[in-house]
Amino acid sequence: MLIINGYCKTITQINRWLAIAVSSLVFVMVAAISYEVVARYFFNAPTVWALELSTLLLGPYFLLAGPYFLHTAGHVNVDILYSKLSPRLAALTDIGIYTVIVLISCVLIYQSIPIAENAIDSGETSFSSWNPPIWPVKALIPVAFCLLLLQSVAELMTAIQRINNADEAQP
Repeated sequence: MLIINGYCKTITQINRWLAIAVSSLVFVMVAAISYEVVARYFFNAPTVWALELSTLLLGPYFLLAGPYFLHTAGHVNVDILYSKLSPRLAALTDIGIYTVIVLISCVLIYQSIPIAENAIDSGETSFSSWNPPIWPVKALIPVAFCLLLLQSVAELMTAIQRINNADEAQP
């Protein structure tokens, strides 16, 4: 039990730290788009990099913040139905959901590793007029799905503990 709790706490803390760190990318994206708007509409001098930079930063923001949002239940959920479930049924529902996320994460890790390896090996760039490297973003894809897998396993273990606690609480 102590090992499981330690695992859950450690993975959640890592994902929390990453979510906070990548949240700062929002400021860079806003600054780049704001610069683009001013340059384009006030000086008639659009940039070739601002939109693409924002797009490249959105990927890591979305992928690396996602596992922590899974923990905080920040994703879409049908709260109206879920709130009416008993604690045991809610935990069983969570077990089903987290099991599906674990399986999907495994498939996505398996599928994304060759894509990331190819991008790294070729030093892949965007082929735009700015032509920034995009291999770092593609390399983050399997990493992000590994973090999602680890977090979903932590949430799965927490849901199993909730079932055990619900069983112990019943007379």
